[in-house]
Amino acid sequence: MDEFNVTYITLGGHVEVDKFRYVYFFIMFIAYILIICSNSIIVYLIWVHQNLHEPMYIFIAALLVNSLLYSTNIYPKLLFDFLSEKQIISYSACLFQFQIFYSLGISEFLLLSAMAYDRYVSICKPLQYPNIMTKTTVSIFLFFAWLVPACHLAVQTILSSEAKLCDFTLKGIFCNNSIYKLQCETSRVITIFGIVILLDLSILPMLFIIFTYTKIFIVTYQSCRKVRKKVADTCLPHLMVLISFSFLIAYDVIIARVQSNFLKTARLIMMLQIILYHPLFNPLIYGLKMKEISKHLKRLFCSAKGI
Repeated sequence: MDEFNVTYITLGGHVEVDKFRYVYFFIMFIAYILIICSNSIIVYLIWVHQNLHEPMYIFIAALLVNSLLYSTNIYPKLLFDFLSEKQIISYSACLFQFQIFYSLGISEFLLLSAMAYDRYVSICKPLQYPNIMTKTTVSIFLFFAWLVPACHLAVQTILSSEAKLCDFTLKGIFCNNSIYKLQCETSRVITIFGIVILLDLSILPMLFIIFTYTKIFIVTYQSCRKVRKKVADTCLPHLMVLISFSFLIAYDVIIARVQSNFLKTARLIMMLQIILYHPLFNPLIYGLKMKEISKHLKRLFCSAKGI
């Protein structure tokens, strides 16, 4: 629909929102608060404790900041929609949400790649580690992890903004790949650029991560039990987060590509999993599984109890 030259999109993925709006709002509001608190606490611990100012922990902090930004891109609008009579969004705001959603998603892949490289250098080239993983190297990794995806997605967003729309109802609760279903015809340039992004910023980082961890496991297998335990303690959380994130990507692709074959309730459940599990999973894994973070976390809660 068009009002004052602004194109509005109806978010048609909600299920019986009139009946369950306050239930939806309460559950998602609690989830958002938990995401903010859990991620922020660990970022705070890494920030204030000098012994956590190492590349591995800096990458973890970056990953958790990414989760906070990712959630903030979705939750405020979602919570507002639950309390609104109409679940609508302007097409320009929808494209902005799309841009942030995928640029942060790709950033996560690149950050996980940087963490894999950090573990590879630490375990396979320990003597060279201080010279390779310098503050400058870490800063470059972080800079490119956020800048490259944002630039790539900006091109697709600009191209999509110029596309003609033939449908104004999005089968979702936020703006993802499904926006292409609204366009009368997806341009060949958008399709080609999407494939390039998929190869360069998703598949290649994934292959790099698999390669580095394979090398790590080969070296570890040939080492003593103590070394194997140390490697397991530091690498297992990263692998768990990678697997979780891979499921998130798979869900998003399934929803966007074969959504017409899904019941509306099934689509809603899958979309909620995308925005619920991963932002809550990351701080839980790093808080419990990373020994140094877990130690500071226990001290923080013990001191809080003593007040």
